Amino acid sequence: MKKSKWSLLLTLVLVLSMFLAACSGKDGGKTKDNGNGDGDKAAAKPSEPQVLNLTDGSEIPSMDSSQATDQVSFEVMNNVMEGLYRLDKDNQPTPGVAEKYDLSDDGLVYTFHLNPNAKWSDGSQVTAKDFVYSWRKALDPKTLSEYAYIMGPVKNANAIQTDGDPLYGKVDQLGVEAVDDATLKVTLEAPAPYFLGLTGFATFYPQKEEYVKSQGDKYALEASNLLYNGPFVLSDWKHNEGWQFKKNDKYWDAKTVKLDEINVKIVKDVATGVNLYETGAVDTTGLNAEFVDQYKDNPDMYKRGDAAVYFLRLNEKNPALKNVKIRKALDMAYDKKSMNDVINNNGSTEAYYLVPKDFTFSKDGEDFRKTNGNFGKFDPEGAKKLFEEGLKEIGKKEVSLELLNYDSESSKKIGEFIKNQLEKNLPGMKVSIKAQPFAQKLDLESAGDYDFSFAGWGPDYQDPMTFLDMFVTKGSHNQMEYSNPKYDQLINDAKKEADQDKRWKMMLDAEKVLFEDQAISPMYQKGVVGLRKPYVKGVVNHLFGADTSYKWIYIDGKQK
Repeated sequence: MKKSKWSLLLTLVLVLSMFLAACSGKDGGKTKDNGNGDGDKAAAKPSEPQVLNLTDGSEIPSMDSSQATDQVSFEVMNNVMEGLYRLDKDNQPTPGVAEKYDLSDDGLVYTFHLNPNAKWSDGSQVTAKDFVYSWRKALDPKTLSEYAYIMGPVKNANAIQTDGDPLYGKVDQLGVEAVDDATLKVTLEAPAPYFLGLTGFATFYPQKEEYVKSQGDKYALEASNLLYNGPFVLSDWKHNEGWQFKKNDKYWDAKTVKLDEINVKIVKDVATGVNLYETGAVDTTGLNAEFVDQYKDNPDMYKRGDAAVYFLRLNEKNPALKNVKIRKALDMAYDKKSMNDVINNNGSTEAYYLVPKDFTFSKDGEDFRKTNGNFGKFDPEGAKKLFEEGLKEIGKKEVSLELLNYDSESSKKIGEFIKNQLEKNLPGMKVSIKAQPFAQKLDLESAGDYDFSFAGWGPDYQDPMTFLDMFVTKGSHNQMEYSNPKYDQLINDAKKEADQDKRWKMMLDAEKVLFEDQAISPMYQKGVVGLRKPYVKGVVNHLFGADTSYKWIYIDGKQK
């Protein structure tokens, strides 16, 4: 999806750098191309100050890798922490704490060999025991992570977190073993071709048991209550204002990291972000529809695709939304194309699906999205008819629903659009809106304390399952009391199936069941548009996991 355009000179430079790296006999630590043709230009650190200034729309909800559930937290952790592997510019796993791995012939046992130079920010060694502790912690019923299910590929992980199973709570039965300090053995339930990439996800990061326990309840609450093993450390964290990264000199591949400092300011209003950009206070900022047309001819503007899908959670705790006809009517009653073209105007595309397009493919190269196609369409007349039938079935003449929304400017506009469309096209429907700061909104969703909500999901690894297993009965990210035994069976069987063709078919069928039930109402597949100064080089974005890696970014040409 993100392919570089190389000039002959850059190609020669790349070839030369690869030759020199090969001669050095090292697998990791190669400087990555940024996708804009900058190649290995960053190999020699530019003389000008290596300081990057950014904006973000939300506070960091959590810095505990075993507890975080949101994109903001994962973005920060991706740059201050490191798992066994991390993603490179092509979304492929590249060595992190692990130098290399061996895989058994049956695809079930990974043996990771850790880098002896991998250190914590206190100078101590990152060991295999740090991974064992962290993974067990995420699954322990006493500290069970909402993301514990993502460890499902690891042997016994699902059983350990299933109340009533004989292995429930027995974290010592998890298929992970510290053979010695430098060797970690991981046994899977079934072959999982995506597992190596999954080891770069936050829930799989290591934690140093001795340090975590020494911090007690204060662990990860402040920048000073954490140890780091990634390219940067979180040097300052002013809650609800912003945070600062500084280069981690203890990082095993510190020579590749060019930035000395990154400053992030929380900015909820797009116009404020644009003003900061124009005055030179920040080096990048996002844009909304209002500014896309204004900057469409500006060379600083960039666009890129994304695999995140935004949708309305339809909470079946609400008696009206427990009715499938009312859920289907709601999905059919608002014009997703107009919403995206007018309000987003950023490359986002209307969605009638859950698993995104251009994201994951069968072993024969067929896009999952192309195979399953779309589910539903904008049909106000059909929606009105279904809504009337649904109201009759629940014995009501009207329904009042509250939409739980983000508090960002663009989200508020989308919320108002949906409210107006539903009230116009579904006579008897009344919608109110409850806009909340990001962390509070997540808490309300987790508690199931809402009617329907504006939600989104960015994939954690490159497989349809990262979207589909959210909605199993009582799943930690279900959060809307949806339940279908047929759906659960398809997901559970797919997780155990070694035959990749059969597994693929199960996931296709599961998505069909989800939309037969209209469990959610998808809105759009995300597009990204923003402004970035031309002197910001080496930007690496990802289709899954965290959005951006700062490891390869550098500043070159700012002083010209």
